[in-house]
Amino acid sequence: MRFCFFILLFLYPALLLNAQNKTPILERAKAQALYKEAKAEFVRFEKEHGAFIQTKNVRMHYLTWGSPSGTPFIWSHGSLTNGYELFDVAPSLVKAGYYVIAIDYYGHGQTTIPTHEVSLYHIADDLKELMDKLKIKKAIIGGWSRGGYISTAFYDAYPDRVLGLVLEDGGSVNMNTYYHQMDPEKLGSTLQKIEKDWPADTSYASEFEAYYANYDTSTNGNQFNLLAWITKNNKGRWAISPGVIDLFHMRSARQWSDNILHFTRVPLFAESMSILEPKIVYRNLNVPLLILDPISKDDFMPFEAENSSLQKQHPNYITHNIYKDTGHNIHYERPKQFIQDLTVFLGKVKTHNQLK
Repeated sequence: MRFCFFILLFLYPALLLNAQNKTPILERAKAQALYKEAKAEFVRFEKEHGAFIQTKNVRMHYLTWGSPSGTPFIWSHGSLTNGYELFDVAPSLVKAGYYVIAIDYYGHGQTTIPTHEVSLYHIADDLKELMDKLKIKKAIIGGWSRGGYISTAFYDAYPDRVLGLVLEDGGSVNMNTYYHQMDPEKLGSTLQKIEKDWPADTSYASEFEAYYANYDTSTNGNQFNLLAWITKNNKGRWAISPGVIDLFHMRSARQWSDNILHFTRVPLFAESMSILEPKIVYRNLNVPLLILDPISKDDFMPFEAENSSLQKQHPNYITHNIYKDTGHNIHYERPKQFIQDLTVFLGKVKTHNQLK
């Protein structure tokens, strides 16, 4: 199954599936048959790869690929997606030597939003509990976009549990750097445009209707992993990651502005994103770190200079790989290069730990 990701300036890859803004051309009877197949295959896949852990914060869902004898690689996904975002590349990572573990954090996939206030660091605590459950002493910790910031928070909280880090366009530069470089007028107009262009909340009366509306007609198959994105909201309707926009405090231009300029008065999860400063977290870096940095003409995170500066501070530990003519989602747009880079990185991690 292939997805298209819509990016709203910084760290908000909202999932827009092919048919979301048009009437599906798939015949309804065929869609119903495919949906039935998808439901059955989803159950089979979850039985083989899916599991849950009850942490202090939430009942967290996660996926695993490969053997525990491989090098543990724990992945945190981007906004409005889930652990299934590694579905296409995970088998190749297993062949490269990884034991892949991909979580669903709060409000995504099969993990709910806790009733108490939480932050990136609460997710880091959940990851630590997961490692304890799986008897993993140390792991390579990685993530895409917002997941990169979760990975950085984990290193900040539990550096002794980290073999190495993989940050895919997120987690290596403070999230508000781009906005803080704008003058007030430009910032205001930018946020107003975000609010104006914000996709409307879309929900459906049944899981099938949501599946039918979001089925990617540009490809084939039952696309069973689409079901990982579809969840019941608090009104009993079906939607993609309901409640997450409110968790992120990104419902309006005013909320975005507060996240950027007045972050001590926003909810804890949003505040934790704003205050996380990688330059401080990585001041005493002592494990290999791979920064995957995309560049394109529409680059909304022009952080090449900041990433280069961080690499120069830790030349023995940081690898800074630039992906030219690539959008935010590297592992989707450049899967072969992504797998190759992570294969090379695994060798560096093993060498580093042999030398210690």
